[in-house]
Amino acid sequence: MIKETKQADKAVIDSRPVFAKDNYKLMIAGLVITVVGFLLMTGGYNDDATKFKPEEVYSFQRITLAPIVILLGLAVEVFAIMRKPKQ
Repeated sequence: MIKETKQADKAVIDSRPVFAKDNYKLMIAGLVITVVGFLLMTGGYNDDATKFKPEEVYSFQRITLAPIVILLGLAVEVFAIMRKPKQ
Protein backbone atom coordinates (compact mmCIF):
# COMPACT_ATOMS: atom_id res chain seq x y z
CA MET A 1 0.00 0.00 0.00
CA ILE A 2 1.40 3.38 -1.04
CA LYS A 3 0.64 6.26 1.21
CA GLU A 4 0.60 9.62 -0.49
CA THR A 5 0.97 12.75 1.53
CA LYS A 6 0.45 16.18 0.11
CA GLN A 7 2.55 18.91 1.59
CA ALA A 8 2.38 22.44 0.44
CA ASP A 9 5.65 23.55 -1.04
CA LYS A 10 6.72 26.53 0.93
CA ALA A 11 9.15 28.82 -0.82
CA VAL A 12 11.25 30.90 1.46
CA ILE A 13 11.88 34.28 -0.10
CA ASP A 14 14.81 36.25 1.21
CA SER A 15 13.99 39.92 0.85
CA ARG A 16 17.42 41.22 1.83
CA PRO A 17 19.37 43.02 -0.89
CA VAL A 18 22.37 41.30 -2.40
CA PHE A 19 24.78 44.02 -1.33
CA ALA A 20 24.82 46.54 1.49
CA LYS A 21 24.02 50.22 0.92
CA ASP A 22 27.71 51.18 1.11
CA ASN A 23 28.55 48.61 -1.56
CA TYR A 24 25.98 50.12 -3.91
CA LYS A 25 27.42 53.60 -3.31
CA LEU A 26 30.90 52.31 -4.16
CA MET A 27 29.54 50.63 -7.30
CA ILE A 28 27.99 53.89 -8.45
CA ALA A 29 31.25 55.71 -7.74
CA GLY A 30 33.16 53.11 -9.77
CA LEU A 31 30.71 53.47 -12.63
CA VAL A 32 31.08 57.26 -12.59
CA ILE A 33 34.89 56.98 -12.59
CA THR A 34 34.76 54.56 -15.52
CA VAL A 35 32.45 56.86 -17.51
CA VAL A 36 34.77 59.80 -16.81
CA GLY A 37 37.64 57.72 -18.19
CA PHE A 38 35.72 57.02 -21.38
CA LEU A 39 34.81 60.69 -21.70
CA LEU A 40 38.49 61.58 -21.40
CA MET A 41 39.15 59.26 -24.31
CA THR A 42 36.66 60.98 -26.63
CA GLY A 43 37.15 64.10 -28.67
CA GLY A 44 39.57 65.03 -31.38
CA TYR A 45 37.16 66.94 -33.58
CA ASN A 46 38.71 68.01 -36.86
CA ASP A 47 37.16 70.47 -39.31
CA ASP A 48 39.02 69.06 -42.31
CA ALA A 49 38.68 65.30 -42.85
CA THR A 50 41.77 65.25 -45.07
CA LYS A 51 44.08 66.53 -42.32
CA PHE A 52 45.43 64.28 -39.59
CA LYS A 53 46.48 65.83 -36.28
CA PRO A 54 48.58 63.31 -34.36
CA GLU A 55 48.97 65.68 -31.39
CA GLU A 56 45.21 65.38 -30.76
CA VAL A 57 44.88 61.65 -31.34
CA TYR A 58 48.02 60.64 -29.47
CA SER A 59 47.71 63.08 -26.59
CA PHE A 60 48.60 62.22 -22.98
CA GLN A 61 44.94 62.50 -22.04
CA ARG A 62 43.79 59.80 -24.46
CA ILE A 63 46.73 57.42 -24.47
CA THR A 64 47.75 57.44 -20.79
CA LEU A 65 45.31 59.22 -18.49
CA ALA A 66 42.01 57.79 -19.80
CA PRO A 67 43.01 54.10 -19.57
CA ILE A 68 44.39 54.63 -16.06
CA VAL A 69 41.12 56.27 -14.96
CA ILE A 70 39.08 53.45 -16.54
CA LEU A 71 41.17 50.79 -14.77
CA LEU A 72 40.80 52.71 -11.51
CA GLY A 73 37.02 52.71 -11.96
CA LEU A 74 37.02 48.97 -12.62
CA ALA A 75 39.17 48.39 -9.53
CA VAL A 76 36.63 50.34 -7.45
CA GLU A 77 33.88 48.13 -8.92
CA VAL A 78 35.74 44.94 -7.96
CA PHE A 79 36.39 46.30 -4.47
CA ALA A 80 32.71 47.22 -4.06
CA ILE A 81 31.60 43.74 -5.07
CA MET A 82 34.12 41.91 -2.90
CA ARG A 83 33.77 44.12 0.20
CA LYS A 84 31.98 42.53 3.12
CA PRO A 85 29.27 44.67 4.68
CA LYS A 86 29.80 46.03 8.16
CA GLN A 87 27.66 44.29 10.74
